[in-house]
Amino acid sequence: MATFTRLDEADLTQLADAFGLGSVRDVHAIAAGTINSNFELATECGVFFVRVNEGKAEVDVAWEARLVAALAERGVVTPPPLVALDGRPYAPLPGAITKWVSVFPWRDGRHLTASEVTPAIAGTFGEALAQLHVAGLALPEGWRRGSIYDHAHLVARFDRFLRSDDRALIPAITILREELAAATDAAPIRRRATQGIIHGDLFRDNVLWVGDTISAILDFEQASGGSLAYDLAVAINDWCWDGAPRLEVAAALIAGYQRVRPLTDADRAALPVELRAAAARFTITRITDVYLARVSNPEKDFRAFLARCEAWRGPALGQLAGAL
Repeated sequence: MATFTRLDEADLTQLADAFGLGSVRDVHAIAAGTINSNFELATECGVFFVRVNEGKAEVDVAWEARLVAALAERGVVTPPPLVALDGRPYAPLPGAITKWVSVFPWRDGRHLTASEVTPAIAGTFGEALAQLHVAGLALPEGWRRGSIYDHAHLVARFDRFLRSDDRALIPAITILREELAAATDAAPIRRRATQGIIHGDLFRDNVLWVGDTISAILDFEQASGGSLAYDLAVAINDWCWDGAPRLEVAAALIAGYQRVRPLTDADRAALPVELRAAAARFTITRITDVYLARVSNPEKDFRAFLARCEAWRGPALGQLAGAL
């Protein structure tokens, strides 16, 4: 976790002016995330979350801003980006021509630990995820950009370490080869599931809570078009795991989801496939982005998701599928 871009007093003043936020009173760098530089900014107009979008083209920043604003307008609990005085929902970083800054209203709240996710909490979260999906289904199909983590991309990443002689990777290579093959074979089942706008990364650290109420859903950087069953599977892999699958929590999450958006028969058929595919996806990306890159981040150890791959190859998957 790092702050890749430093903002000095002059930068902050220019950004505050760009969004009409008044004079700057205080700022704190936020040591969270592995991609962007984030700050808590206090001005005479209030408190704001400032994100320097690292390595993103303007078109990508604009796409995300439009999506988040539209979802917020349709009732999703997510803070919409502020619109700068020039009419864009972002502004150029002072002194840079290729970096863009997004500013959001500050939302209080905290992230839950795995052990804090009770069936009741999981049900509330499931409802919120379904609300997000329903809102996304109401948006034009043309908004559904492709995912950068599609199956072909994951296969290409896997090929980077397929022939590695690293002893730590040998079990992962064996399992991931089989999981990617299973996902390929199940492609028709995956395609038949409901397609819409997905968050793609709705882990516990992207949801803020105040008590037992969600105060914000955050970080739509990986949002794209895709299978709603896959998005549900990503969430189950994080929210319903504490060293092993917590099937009663997963059942409560799915029940909460279906109170808002009932799964179709095709969604139900796809969900077990997507649970395995999602576990493999995060195992692969953590190998390439963290382990092989020699990034010191114990919270993103690929072995934690490899354990999920192994768990879903056992009886837990059938037990969960039987409850659908």
